[in-house]
Order: sequence, then structure tokens, then C-alpha cells
Amino acid sequence: MPFDPVSPHYQRIREQIAQDLANGIPQADQKFPSERDMIERFGCTRVTLRQALQQLEAEGRVYRENRRGWFVSPQRIRYDPTRISGFMDYVSAQGRTPRTECLQAELRPAGSWLARRMGLESAQEPVFFLQRRRWIDRRPVLLEFNALLASWCPGLLDVDLDTSLTRVLRERFARVQSRCELQMHIGTVNEQQAELLQLSPGSTSVYLERLNFGETDQPVEFDQEFWRPDALSVVMETRYPGKD
Repeated sequence: MPFDPVSPHYQRIREQIAQDLANGIPQADQKFPSERDMIERFGCTRVTLRQALQQLEAEGRVYRENRRGWFVSPQRIRYDPTRISGFMDYVSAQGRTPRTECLQAELRPAGSWLARRMGLESAQEPVFFLQRRRWIDRRPVLLEFNALLASWCPGLLDVDLDTSLTRVLRERFARVQSRCELQMHIGTVNEQQAELLQLSPGSTSVYLERLNFGETDQPVEFDQEFWRPDALSVVMETRYPGKD
């Protein structure tokens, strides 16, 4: 790469690292040299180096694990949030290794906010609350909160929740969701969420909020998802009128 005396130093470092990545050095999910080694290589300060790496991180090309260093981002997962397909299934179908980790599961009253959001008659309606962390290969990529009507899937807490919830509902309870209302926007993660996703507090996330409806078009599940923004590519298929 020719020397560019005009661009800021961090930008020149970013270009050199990007060129290394294009040449496959390091490869996907492999660790970069330590920040000390990179500082020596580029003759810069830690602040300047991190400016370059944070720009690449914003582009989804590298990621940082707390206390472990910088890594090359693997290929993004293609994700269609409108499909009723479980995380374990669509990640496996793309040749990656999914894992689900249930962090919390309990039965408690819905509360006033969730009752309004789901259109429940009473804030005392029993609801199963789940908090789960989803992994792709060796990296946590998704923090998910689910609230399910206890009357729709009684006994949910008696089954293994470190797996596909879609499959559990279908195979154990013969439950299939009929449709959903979906909201999606860019958000941020708080301190607890950041720690679980190995991000810095206040980091950007892709936020999805989904209200799922059951067989008779009744609201049965409310879902919140916080994704690492470098982990997924949202892809949706649209059919135009008059086209088969």
C-alpha cells in the first residue's frame, strides 16, 4: 500500500489492516497480535490504534472480546426475522455451529407493561419469562428475552430450554405460531447485556421486538432480541403482485 501523508494516521493503519484481511491474515475468527505488538508495528499510540480498529469494528470486519483481544469477524449469518424458523435450524443450515444457553427461566405475573403490550386482560396473567444467550461457533451473538403465556404451554419449565424453543413448542406442546408483528431498529446495550455479549456498555445492537400470535390469532409470546450488529445480515424475501 503506497504511503499517504495526507490521511490521518489511524486511517492509514485501518487501510493496512484491511489489506491484511483481504489477504487472509489473520483468517476468520482468528486472533490479531496483541495491541502492544501492533503499536510497535505501526509506530502509533494505543489511542490511534484503537481508532483504526474501532472503525473496522463498526464496519463489521473485526470484533473485540473483553480481556482477550481483537479477532477477525466471521461471515455474517443470513437472518429472515419474518420466517418461523428456529435459531438452531437456520444457523446449522448455513454450516455454522449454534448453541443456546438458558440464563433464567421462571413463572411470574405478566405485570402491567407486558399486559398492555400483549393485550392481556390482567396484569396478573401467569407468564413464563426466559432469558437466553445464543452462540454461533465460539462467540455469543444474541441475547433474547421471551415471555410466553403459561396457559398456552403449561409445563414449559420442565423441559430442556438450552435448545430450539420453536422445536420444543412444536414437538412437546403441539404449538405453532400463526403470525407475528415485528419491529426492528438500531439500539444499544446496557452494562449487563454488554457483558453477556462481550461488548462495551453503550455499544450498538440490532434490536428486534416481536409479538407472536397462536393458532386462534391470540397473542401468546413477546420476544426481545439484542444482536451483535456484526453477526447478522437481515435478508427478507418479497414477492411482487402478479408474480408467482
